[in-house]
Amino acid sequence: MTATEAFRTARDFLLEHREDPETAYAGFRWPALPEFNWALDWFDGVLAVERPEQTALWLVTADGETRTTFAELSRRSTQVAGWLREQGVRRGDRVLLFLGNTVPLWETMLAAAKIGAVVIPASTLLRTADLADRIERGDVSVVVSASADTGLFDGIGGGWLRVAVGEPVPGWLRYGDSETSLEHFEPGEATRGEDPLLLYFTSGTTARAKLVEHTHVSYPVGHLSTMFWIGLRPGDVHLNVSSPGWAKHAWSCLFAPWNAGATVLVHDTGRFSAESLLDTLVRCGVTTFCAPPTVWRMLVQQDLGRWPVRTRELVSAGEPLNPEVIEHVRRVWGVTVRDGYGQTETTAQIGNPPGREITLGAMGRPLPGYPVVLVDPVSGGAADEGEICLALDPRPAGLMTGYWDANGRLAGALTDGYYRTGDVARRNEDGTITYVGRTDDVFKAADYRISPFELESVLVEHPAVAEAAVVPAPDPVRTSVPKAYVTLAAGWDASAATAEAILRHCRERLAPYQRVRRIEFAELPKTISGKIRRVELRGAGTDAAGTGGRRGGEFREEDFPALSG
Repeated sequence: MTATEAFRTARDFLLEHREDPETAYAGFRWPALPEFNWALDWFDGVLAVERPEQTALWLVTADGETRTTFAELSRRSTQVAGWLREQGVRRGDRVLLFLGNTVPLWETMLAAAKIGAVVIPASTLLRTADLADRIERGDVSVVVSASADTGLFDGIGGGWLRVAVGEPVPGWLRYGDSETSLEHFEPGEATRGEDPLLLYFTSGTTARAKLVEHTHVSYPVGHLSTMFWIGLRPGDVHLNVSSPGWAKHAWSCLFAPWNAGATVLVHDTGRFSAESLLDTLVRCGVTTFCAPPTVWRMLVQQDLGRWPVRTRELVSAGEPLNPEVIEHVRRVWGVTVRDGYGQTETTAQIGNPPGREITLGAMGRPLPGYPVVLVDPVSGGAADEGEICLALDPRPAGLMTGYWDANGRLAGALTDGYYRTGDVARRNEDGTITYVGRTDDVFKAADYRISPFELESVLVEHPAVAEAAVVPAPDPVRTSVPKAYVTLAAGWDASAATAEAILRHCRERLAPYQRVRRIEFAELPKTISGKIRRVELRGAGTDAAGTGGRRGGEFREEDFPALSG
């Protein structure tokens, strides 16, 4: 059996059992692929041959729409690979990709994979200092950037090759020249499955971003679990809301849908508009849709009944989705939004796949190929609540190789036969797993263990709350108490009356030890990938306590006599 046949057999098994999660989990085995190049063996060798006229990539942007077939993208990426090799790009070279949602992004990703170069995707929100850090730590050989953004690289030293997509830029090669290149591309030596393909910088919610390495197997093949979780089928039109530069973009705008033979639809019209996104869902006949919780919370503020979607599968990832949002969408559209969990370091590990009733608030069960264990931090053994860990015997194909450090050394987060995610979860009686929080986000108040997510889910049920983040605030009696930083919904004032209403709402729905006892209205600090930086909020509270006072704009339960006691 060839590598392509082994990959296809594993993929077809999951497609066959896409609505039978028990059989899929019990019977799935990762294919052994000593040699494999997904761009050559699968995209060119199967998709472009069997589905040549199907739209592979459908871009809906402010400038209009672009559709590219599998055959066209196969031919064009091969041409780009030949042109890049002509410019000196070789196997193992590291290519920083600094592009938005334009066709050259996908062309270059496929071309680099065909060459054997290693891609470092970078968000276009990064600035010069961030880019300099990535070029240095990533040991970058080539930068591919939109012409309009090349000025951000001014002053960054090094002998790396410069390629500009768009208008000519002095000192930069013009990407458009690849369109007339006649340089023939031959793959050369075989690609080993363990060869590096991607280097991702993590979002850095609690510390400096880490540099994660993935191979020609770990992301292309590893995303069979993501394909299964989403419920993708051949011929689907899949829309994912994610920005280039982050792992979720590769999850659902590249590998998972193209593993299934689906069309990747990208909606990117500049400034976010819930109405525009919903229009695209209907007009383009989207069958599967994935969005992060922040987007879902904005969508449900619309009258969803105005949009008669034909979407079969709705999923959410990035952070846990609040149960009330799931219920609202189900009431209006008759489709359940299914949560999923994974990391930059992995593909989808845990999720609610099609064919199984969900438990509200739970992120699901382990997905095929992922042996998930909750490990007690004290005993080191399996427990009903503990750190989410992956057993390494056998090692999941979708797990990263490891982290690159500042000295160019590769090391993993592997201890005692496990990969440790740094996330805490609880196993419920029905076997589902509920997210509790990051190991450094969970805290104690009066000796009770507090999960920020559980409190935040209650907070966002109040109509005044658009977003919320809960962190510990120092307290002389209880050591610490839950404090909520709240971003208000439109039409609400940051007043004492609003604070009292929210605190009352929490008091009525939470156990006494869980009660939110302080509120501050604020815009939540986030990483450029959109994740809340609770470490900054914790630091702000500690600084205020150190000066013996409270922060300006903070409201406390004791400020309202009716809530005291």
